[in-house]
Amino acid sequence: MTKKKLALVILGFFSVATVLHLIDFYTSLSIPSMVLIGLRWVTVAFAIFYAIKKGSLTTWILLSMIIGVEIGLNYPHFAQNLQVLSKIFLSLVKTIIAPILFSTLVVGIAGHSNLKQVGRMGWKSILYFEVVTTFALIIGLIAINLTQAGAGIVLPEGFNQELPEAKAQTWSEVILHIFPENIVKSIYHGDVLPIVVFSVIFGIALAMLPEKKKKPMLDFSESLAEAMFKFTNIIMHFAPFGVGAAIAVTVGHLGIDILTSLLKLLFTLYGSLLAFMLLVLLPIAYFLKIPIRKFIRAVSEPVSIAFATTSSESALPKAMENMEKLGVPRKIVSFVLPTGYTFNLDGTTLYLSLAAVFVAQAAGIPLTIGQQLLMGLTLMLTSKGVAGVPRASLVILLGTAASFGLPLWPIMAILGIDELMDMARTSVNVTGNCLATVVIAKWEKEYVEPEGEINFD
Repeated sequence: MTKKKLALVILGFFSVATVLHLIDFYTSLSIPSMVLIGLRWVTVAFAIFYAIKKGSLTTWILLSMIIGVEIGLNYPHFAQNLQVLSKIFLSLVKTIIAPILFSTLVVGIAGHSNLKQVGRMGWKSILYFEVVTTFALIIGLIAINLTQAGAGIVLPEGFNQELPEAKAQTWSEVILHIFPENIVKSIYHGDVLPIVVFSVIFGIALAMLPEKKKKPMLDFSESLAEAMFKFTNIIMHFAPFGVGAAIAVTVGHLGIDILTSLLKLLFTLYGSLLAFMLLVLLPIAYFLKIPIRKFIRAVSEPVSIAFATTSSESALPKAMENMEKLGVPRKIVSFVLPTGYTFNLDGTTLYLSLAAVFVAQAAGIPLTIGQQLLMGLTLMLTSKGVAGVPRASLVILLGTAASFGLPLWPIMAILGIDELMDMARTSVNVTGNCLATVVIAKWEKEYVEPEGEINFD
């Protein structure tokens, strides 16, 4: 059996199992649980065989997600014990972020001594980011107004979720957050943007030194960058365990009642994110003649990791490595990708605009188009610098709801399915930022498409 036929068999079993589950849940027909469980495990068996035959890390990650779903559905209490594996993986990845950003940025800037290009890439990146996120904002507002997903939502009886602490940021706090007062503190808290700013200024300062004094630090940074990419490759072998555990914990934690009551909101988000990718990201890639198939292969593994862990940071090292393999120069990858994690949160911007109007609809508070746009603009601006970690955008949503006098109880309902929503928006964030690196490389006329097959594993 060929790999393509085997993949179709797996998809077929998965589709049949899903349809039977939906029939069993939404109709009076009673399908034996052994039939449902058996179909799912047959799917897992075929998937394991496919992963062994294909032998790629991406396939093993996707397999671990399927097994994670099974464990979460059948053994929800045991699944919570697997959280330690996902936390180990996230902790290992977070150790890479600061050194890989520092080393690649310093080499990219000081190694070429082209300070004008740094400034040029800066304004081009910001311009591109703001245009794309504006489209995301508009699509989110259109989607929630069409579906009216918040109308008629009632918080389930006995539902209890603890809301994260929220504090509305002032303009001065948002701006001050960009500049590090203590680089060690920024590294400790995982604040990407202050690390980027420090690294850029350090790289510029190093570029201004005489060659004799510059070379030792430049050689060190180059060696550090290469070592951290090898470090990433080692950690990625643990990715299937961390990703599978994260999915198992998520599936085991979610209750079916709150999920079905908020299914309309969930479909609205996934549908609008899909529309954003098809109507905005795909045309950008097409008109700029970006190799779409190669790009999809390049982002599949980082997106899989981001989807399962709901963390953009966990996908950053692999995304940087794969974008470089795709033909984007390291100096552009190391500048644009981390900067995009602050200024180009396409999925998060779309989600926030959609969720804010959902809160108003659930509370029965009508909003004019002008009020919705003002709220969306506020969310787009205050979300800059939001940490690339799970559920960070909820804090922004809470602060904005408080600022506009909206109740908090609908956000408690959103929190019940936020893990599923976070998976989708984080995946789009990573995809959008990866595309941005290729766009800026094309704009700088430095993109060189590699010939032949590329090994992204």
